[in-house]
Parts: sequence; structure tokens; C-alpha cells
Amino acid sequence: MKQSKLSILFPNQDQVVYQQLPAETWHDLGFDALVEKVAKQPQEIPLLERVMTSMTADPAVARFRADVFEDLHRYPDIRNRLMELLDHVKMFYDYGVVNRHAGDEAGIWDLMHRLEEYHDYILTVEAIRACLSGKELVSEGLIRLRETISEIYDSNGFAALRKDVEEMRTTASAVRSVTVGINVNDRFEAVNMGLVAVNGKPFTKSGLLKHFITAVTPGDEIVPEAEWSGTLSFSPAVPPAGIAAGMESLSKTSMIMRNPLIGLSLAGIPREDGSAEVPRQFDAAASQLLSRLVRRLKETLGRYLNISVRDISDLIPELLFYVRWAEYLEALEAAGWRFCKPQVREASSGSAGMEAAGFYNLKLIGSIPPDQAVPNDLSFDTEKRIYILTGANRGGKTTVTQAVGQLFLLAQCGLSVPAVSFAYDPVDLVLTHFPADEDQTMDLGRLGEECRRFRELYLRSTDKSLLLLNETFSTTSFEEGYYIAVDAIRAILQSGTRTIYNTHMHKLAYELDSAVNDPSLPGKAVSLVAETHDGHSSFRVRIAPPEGKSFARGIAEQYGVTYENLIGAHG
Repeated sequence: MKQSKLSILFPNQDQVVYQQLPAETWHDLGFDALVEKVAKQPQEIPLLERVMTSMTADPAVARFRADVFEDLHRYPDIRNRLMELLDHVKMFYDYGVVNRHAGDEAGIWDLMHRLEEYHDYILTVEAIRACLSGKELVSEGLIRLRETISEIYDSNGFAALRKDVEEMRTTASAVRSVTVGINVNDRFEAVNMGLVAVNGKPFTKSGLLKHFITAVTPGDEIVPEAEWSGTLSFSPAVPPAGIAAGMESLSKTSMIMRNPLIGLSLAGIPREDGSAEVPRQFDAAASQLLSRLVRRLKETLGRYLNISVRDISDLIPELLFYVRWAEYLEALEAAGWRFCKPQVREASSGSAGMEAAGFYNLKLIGSIPPDQAVPNDLSFDTEKRIYILTGANRGGKTTVTQAVGQLFLLAQCGLSVPAVSFAYDPVDLVLTHFPADEDQTMDLGRLGEECRRFRELYLRSTDKSLLLLNETFSTTSFEEGYYIAVDAIRAILQSGTRTIYNTHMHKLAYELDSAVNDPSLPGKAVSLVAETHDGHSSFRVRIAPPEGKSFARGIAEQYGVTYENLIGAHG
């Protein structure tokens, strides 16, 4: 049963180079808060983040994921059926074979859990096969998974595994108690122990207590010799090292059970008395006592060591990623929010180009109804490489800047995006430069910190990156900030990095042709403005000269602070 590596996230994982999305970008785009809504349990958050922050510009990966997500989004019954497996395979994935170190000694505890892992493996194969059968799939990932699972299921090895596992589970499940004989010396110290019987029924507490009291009460007869009739026999076990210490530890454990405060740390866990080792000590002893069962388990399970249980188990977190996002976006669509499947452009410009229509920021969800979200259109191409975005305070500049970054990150994870349509060239990284927190600027000052961070981002960016700047170089005087910004934009234009730079420096947008754009370079910086109408923000952006002067004039007239208004009011 040779099994190839299975994945529904990576078409060819070994051939793709990934880069880690900076933590600042994850926060600046609002995904740290967003994944808390997507996840159903806190422990799912790191998984979602790990997938989304591993970025590659390989278009094959983006297409592969988008097709898988489309299939799972179209067929809720597939994801619902597969998610039922999570409860069955939790130990299978978290604690079992997949995390065991090579060379670990397999005792009865390990073998029984391995038996259950193989049982869960069988359930997983059968469930995947059942729910993918007969579906009209479009994704290479799920089609490949269906074919591989069918090959596994139809093989002779799988049928043999299923038969052996069921037989061993039936045999093992019949064991409900073990009768153990312990020999003691004249000081009543345990010297060795052995197996008396393996029983199909558990002992009852009342029965054990009654027989023990009967055996040791003064005046009662102590049996002089340990002799049994019938089929009972004593099978001695070679005591594990430190059996006396184990017995002592077991005694201390009984004390802890009577008084929960004994031996507990602040976390409420036994620490110093070694009682945490009791299950392992019993495991070692039981493995020797139940030698025949252990031997049979080892022989049976040893025949299937070449089965890659981990490959199947690794599908579970990948599936969880897609399913949680499908559930979240499906609920938003039902509430009236619009999403679309992103399209990787066939004829790539090679530099993170895009054509986005009717897009919006995910952070608007929950704060306004869907019909109040203002959609925007924007494109990057060989001519438009840098946007200098200006407009009024609270006019939507940061919202649009964030939204573009969200589009790329969601699309490259294969997820539907908040837009009417989105065609793009994948980026190798999304980099953000948003205002620094006060506690990060104590040593260098705010301008110094901005300059340091910008230089790091610039040196990390390529012509396949997306750079989002939010009020960068705005913490100094206007003139100083302007001259620094001019040099920065010229350098970005030289490198070819796609950029949105939202700023209050309207002069920068006015003087792009004279101060920044160089006819010898491909592409140029373009003025993008957040529109206003009658002094009110429309939250739409369009390519146009800055509205700075006219907008200020409108505000002045609205509040009566023009020269004419002031003179007239005073007179």
C-alpha cells in the first residue's frame, strides 16, 4: 500500500518557495481580528494564521487553492461530512502515531492507541471516498484526492488492514480487568508480581474491598500458600526498574486522590511526587503481563508500518482551513455581502498587476449594512504602478488601502474575495507601513522609526510585491516630510513595486510629473483622490488631481470661515 503525499493546499509543496508575511501586515490589514470570527475554537486561530501568512507568488498554487475552495463552497455536504471526522481523529492527529518519536518503546498503551489510530485511518479513508463519490468536481486537489483514496480503498492491503484491525479491536475490547498476584517479603514489601488471569468483566469496588478486608482482618485465617485450582496460574513479570519506587508512587497517588492539595503546583498539577509516571509504570508492567496480547498486536500492526498515517492526518487541518472560511463567507453572503472567485491572470505582467471592480473592506462588515458599503474600482498595470491617494480625514483612504491588501491575501489563499470581480497577478509579499505605536518610537523618535521601518520594507520588496503606505513621513514638518517622500517614491518607482501611498501631502500628488515621474522608467506614479461632494466624503476613489484646495474651500464656506463670511459676520 504505497501512498503518495496528499494535500489540498499545495499542488507541489517541495517545488514552491514561501515567504512569511510580516506580523505588522497581518495586524494592519485587520486579519488578527478577522480570524477570531472565522475560527470556531481558539486553537484553530494559529492554524488559520499559519496557512494565510505563508505566501508565494506561484500562480499555480493560487489557482489550485481557488478551485478547491470553489468545490467545497459548492458542496456543503462534502465539508459537513468530513468535518464530522474531527471528533473521531483528534487523538489520532494530536497524540498518536503522527507525533511519536522514532524508537519509542511500544507498550500496551501505545499499541492500543496505534490500533485506534489505524481504525480512525480506516474511517477517514471510507468517509472521504463516500463523500467525494459522484460529485462533479473542478479542482485538481479534490480530484487527485478522490483518485488516491479510491486506490487505497480498492487495494488488497487496505482490506487486510480493515480485517485485522477489527479482529484485534474485538479481542482487545474483551479485556475488562486483569488479576495480578504480588509477592511480598516479611516487611510486606513488593518483590515481584505476575499475571493470574485476564478477565472479561471488571472488578467492582465493593467486591475488591470486601475480599481485601476478609483477607487481612485479625482473627481470620491467612491462606498459608498461594495455590489455585483449575486453570488459574501465576505468570511472573520481570519487574521494571524501580518497582518499589513505583509502588511508593502509587501509594502517594492514593493520598493525592484523598486530598487534592497534596503535591499540587499553582496550576493544580501533581509535580514533585512522580505520580504522573504511574500510568507509564503500569503500562510497562501490563505490557509484560499481557505479553501474548502485546506480541499479537505488534505482529499485526507491524505489517502496516509502510502506511503513511500522517499523510491522511495532515488533510484534517487543511480541510479545517477551507471549511471554516467557507462557513464564514457563506453566512456573509446570506446576509447580503457580495463575494467572487478571484481569477489569476493568464498573461501575467510579472509585477502584481490587478483589475478590481466593486471591492470593499472586510472591516466594514458588522459596522454597516451591506447596501451601505461603497464599492470601488482600481487597477495596477504597466503604466499605473504607484497611487498617491489624497482626500479628507475620515474619507476612506485607509479603508481602501487596507482593502487592496485584503484582496491579494484572500485570493492567494484561494478564498472568495469581497468584490464583483478580481483578476490579479499573485504577489510574493504584502508589506505595510502604517503609523507606529507610541511605545515603538521612544528611542528613535517617530520620524526616525518611520524611516527605519520604511527602509527595511523597501529592501525586502521586489517588483512582485505590494507595498501599502499609510501617512508615512507625516510625523515631521510638511516640508521635511515632502522631500523624504519624494525620494522614497522615486526609489519605489525604480524598483517596480506596486504601491498605494495615502497621505495628506497634497503637494506631493500635484507635483508628481515634475518631482517624481521619470520618462525613462516604465510606469509612473498617479494621483488618486477620495472624492467629496458638497463637502461630504463619498468614500469613492478615482484617478484625478487632489481636491485639497477646493475641499478646504468647501469646508470653510460650510462653517462660515471664509474672509467674506468672517468680515460680514463681524460687521
